[in-house]
Formats: sequence, C-alpha cells, structure tokens
Amino acid sequence: MQNKNNNNKIQIIAIIIIACILMGLVDSVWQPGYLIKSGLKISLFLILPLIYAKRKHDVSYKYLFRFDWRHFGVSIGMGLSVFVFILAAYKIIGPYFDFSSVTASMEKELGVTKDNFLLVAVYISFVNALLEEFFFRGFAYLELKKWTSRLSALMISAGAFALYHVSMMLNWFSLPMFALLLTGLFVGGLLFNFINERSNNIYSSWMVHMFANFAINAVGLILYNM
Repeated sequence: MQNKNNNNKIQIIAIIIIACILMGLVDSVWQPGYLIKSGLKISLFLILPLIYAKRKHDVSYKYLFRFDWRHFGVSIGMGLSVFVFILAAYKIIGPYFDFSSVTASMEKELGVTKDNFLLVAVYISFVNALLEEFFFRGFAYLELKKWTSRLSALMISAGAFALYHVSMMLNWFSLPMFALLLTGLFVGGLLFNFINERSNNIYSSWMVHMFANFAINAVGLILYNM
C-alpha cells in the first residue's frame, strides 16, 4: 500500500512539474499566438491527467464535476467579493505602479491585441479558468491529497499555480508589483483549495476564479481604453 501511495504521488507530482515547465517554456521562449498556446495548454493540463487516470484504471475525476447547490451561493458571494477587491486594489495602487508595459507585453508575447481582447477575455474567464481549476485544484490538490499529506498537497498545488504564472508575467510589471502578484496568486491558490475541500468539486473555485478574471479583464479594458 505504501509503495502504491508513493508511486501515485511521484507520478502526479511529475506530471505537475512537466506540464508547468513546458508551459513556462512556451510562454517565455516560444511565445506562439494565443490559439496555439491554448491548444498546448489543453494538451498538458487536461490530456496528461487523463492519460494518468487511464493507466491507473481505478482513478476517476467524475467527483470533481458533481455540482453541489449547497455551496453555490457561497461561491457566488465570494466571487463578487473578489471582483470588488481586485478592482478596488487597482484603483488604490494603480497610480503608484506603471502598467503601460502590460498591453505591449500581451501583444508581443501572447498575440493579444485590442481587436481580439474581448474574445480572449471570454475564453480566459470561462474555459481557461475551468481548465486551470481542474489541473491545479482537482488534479494537483484533491487527487494528490489522496496519496500524500494535506499540507504537502496544499503547498504543491498553490506553489505550482503561482510559479506557473511567472514566465507569463516576467516582463509585465516592475519587481515590487510582480512580487505582490506572485504572493497573491499563492494565497489565492490556497484559498481555492480550501473552497473546493468543502464541496469536493472544482465548481466552487471555478466560480471565484471566473469573477477574479472578470475583474482582471475589466482592468484590461481600461488599459486598452475600450
């Protein structure tokens, strides 16, 4: 039994590391258009965990997608709170940081322009958020927690979620803002894990993640003068 636990733990952690490193190289070195990047991300964050489950035979992710109305209202409330918090934070700290390089970096590194921003924003808010919740909260936390300690799964999941965004945002912000965002992503990853732990599915954190993306996209609209 102990060997099985260690084997599953090592395989899950290896998939997390491989997927995040490869996506980091895509973001920082290759820098393809957003469509190609999204396809690669789906391959790494969805297909790799599915291959793992297929090989194990007794692993199923169905429980991650069981909707629970009991937690829906709480998730909506938390999502709205996060939405207000992010916009308020931007309003307060915006004058003290230079965001002028953000749109230029998005266009250069991701191919996101003023013309396609709305389409990308919709994809990020709904599809990309669900994909990340499945990978970081479902696979890298709820599934990993079955084979290792709760604390280890918490740290690995939240740490991977935060570090994954490093290569994406390296040239977007000044060092102080980057450090602040990285800390916020790690804390956010922990929060998402706690939320899902109660419902034992990924819909709760997906709702909050969506509203966070709504707020970030609203800031994007401001930066693009739309």
